[in-house]
Amino acid sequence: MVRQVVVVGAGVYGAAVADTLTRRGARVTVVDAGAAAGGTSGATFSWLNSCGKQPRAYHDLRVAGMAAHRRLAAEVPAGGWYHDGGNLEWAADHAGAERLRRKVAGVLGYGYEARWLDRAEALRLEPDLAPAELPADGIAWFPAEGWVDPIRLIGHLLSASTGRGAELVDGDAVTDLEVAGGLVRAVRLRSGRRLVADAVVNCAGPQAAGIAALAGLALPMRNTRGVLIYTAPAPVAVSRVVHAPRVHLRPDGGGRLLLHSPDVDDAAYPSETGEFAVDRSAVEAVLDAVRALLPGLRTMPVESIRPGPRTVTVESVRVGERPIPGDGLPVLGRVVELPNFHFAVSHSGATLCLHAGDLVAREVLGEDVDDALAAFRFERLAVDPDHSPKIQ
Repeated sequence: MVRQVVVVGAGVYGAAVADTLTRRGARVTVVDAGAAAGGTSGATFSWLNSCGKQPRAYHDLRVAGMAAHRRLAAEVPAGGWYHDGGNLEWAADHAGAERLRRKVAGVLGYGYEARWLDRAEALRLEPDLAPAELPADGIAWFPAEGWVDPIRLIGHLLSASTGRGAELVDGDAVTDLEVAGGLVRAVRLRSGRRLVADAVVNCAGPQAAGIAALAGLALPMRNTRGVLIYTAPAPVAVSRVVHAPRVHLRPDGGGRLLLHSPDVDDAAYPSETGEFAVDRSAVEAVLDAVRALLPGLRTMPVESIRPGPRTVTVESVRVGERPIPGDGLPVLGRVVELPNFHFAVSHSGATLCLHAGDLVAREVLGEDVDDALAAFRFERLAVDPDHSPKIQ
């Protein structure tokens, strides 16, 4: 019987797994090398969607993840982390418009909500957008999508878990896993502490491969960097996720905007201190794009801006590391050769965490959820030419 579970990682997955485990009576210790929500979960666009995702099993998992967020928000209406309103998207050229049309046709074929809007309809949803930046028609609206504040969500889930007796150990990295008799027996921390475990759940995000290696498992990962730009409070109203051709944005509370562009991701580089820095010209290009899209940013009061024509200011630029398993799909659930070691690792953890984390936790406690997790097992990535699992 599983009584004591060690969850490695205090991001959205670790918090969600711990929540289900403690609700079902398990004793849980959540460990993190840094602070809770201090890794990828603290630097994410956190867009809730299943917009053009393949294969169908992955799409369905994400749709279930979106539904789990809506349920939790209904149960805790004062939580403040869940924001609906949908997602607007349009293209700048013919090729982009064709890709968007194919994406909309594909999701409609899956029964996913999508509508085509013209410029006037889009402006009724987002009246502060510059009309000249919008095409006359061909604007896609995905009304079931939204975004979450991951820090507040993690805070709620960890608070609920510790209220049921879970222990949070932060600032103490996992240094070893004791494996004997085909099971993980204990987790060792940098502090010297030894945590006896009936089960271990690897929710370590970008560091998941390192934790797996301690158990003798080879988890292929192809992590990427993501750059996010957080503005100071700005006198414009943005109510939902917007994917414009040159900038992606959403509100971020307190009048702030969160900005992203795929182009700026490539501008991150290691600095002399070991931290990541971002080329300033790439950040300015994103700001120029959002100023064009939101004319109200050009009329900010003088006392709240820098001198000169650039009228939107930046509070912070964060570089996050996106955890992406080798084939791009989640790795979820138990390992066949090490059945008390479980994974909860994926890109788009904000969308998936509540539903996928619940499934993983239920399997940890012995429930049969194989139908839901079969497509996302570790073994699909860990097969030698002779089809035997890669156990180092």
